[in-house]
Amino acid sequence: MPAAAPPDSLADKFARLIERTGPMSIAAFMAESNARYYSTRDPLGSAGDFVTAPEISQMFGELIGLWLADMWIRSGRREPVRYVELGPGRGTLARDALGAARRYGLVPQVHLVESSPTLRALQAELHPTALWHDTVATVPDDGPILLVANEFLDALPVRQLVRTHVGWRERLIGREDGAFIFVAGSQPMDAAVPAEFSGAPEGTIIETSPASSATVEEVADRLVAQGGAALFIDYGHAEPRFGSTLQAVRGHRKLDPFAAPGEADLSAHVDFAALAQVAQRRGARWLGTAEQGDWLRALGIETRAANLAAFAPQHAVAIAQALERLTGDRQMGRLFKVMGLGSPDAPAATGF
Repeated sequence: MPAAAPPDSLADKFARLIERTGPMSIAAFMAESNARYYSTRDPLGSAGDFVTAPEISQMFGELIGLWLADMWIRSGRREPVRYVELGPGRGTLARDALGAARRYGLVPQVHLVESSPTLRALQAELHPTALWHDTVATVPDDGPILLVANEFLDALPVRQLVRTHVGWRERLIGREDGAFIFVAGSQPMDAAVPAEFSGAPEGTIIETSPASSATVEEVADRLVAQGGAALFIDYGHAEPRFGSTLQAVRGHRKLDPFAAPGEADLSAHVDFAALAQVAQRRGARWLGTAEQGDWLRALGIETRAANLAAFAPQHAVAIAQALERLTGDRQMGRLFKVMGLGSPDAPAATGF
């Protein structure tokens, strides 16, 4: 039998809330859980809960930096230009990307969108002159932006709709026998379901992320008004899908999303097909969506890996392992996608 949660835990707070006011939305559960989780720890690395691509190899960030520099150069080298990163982790990606971009004359002002005090402190060690923001809204708007969001959208709250015997309802979180369970809400939600899905079988789940759509809308508006380019990199799908993808990770292992709210990373797969449409409706140019492995190979990661191994043969095995982890079909290569956006007049982009 699992140990009881501490009385001041987020799980206990959620339980009281549900008992007093009824079932809560998945979006609220996820938002508050991740807000506490990210504000209280460094989740990255072997001692944390998960490892992201920038921590696997410098090659990942370097190729992003080269892509940004290429887009900036072919767009006319406009100044002032700003590097903007959403959820920059420890600042590793920014360090590697900016180092590579500098070789081609791109030295942008650095703006990091980060709400965690713990992670801001780590980022400041690598980027002491950076400027920090709670949201994109306060980033200056007087020049083009080169924006990167790696494993940012997956942590934003999702909403789920489920087809019941009486129609579509929002999938909520309730309580039964002292445990969290999924329940169907009482409010009809048929009007919120696209017509092509209205007749789906009972039990079908549609997952959306209004928070992700709002983020992409804001970035697209910036690109239209200011110019520049953006990369969104995350695990997800490039075609519409049914089903729940909500998951929790702690100590590099998956666990029940209800097991430890506020103490584990909650995430969901990103619907890149929907987000590409969002960006285009705002007037931005969708440059394409590619599998991470294909995108990195198109940018020359295999050549970069060979050069690194030749320069430091004692690290050749580690470099080969990192290459496989970033690009392999059974690793990050297919599950992770790269979506590129640009201003309406942005040039065609390498990798898409």
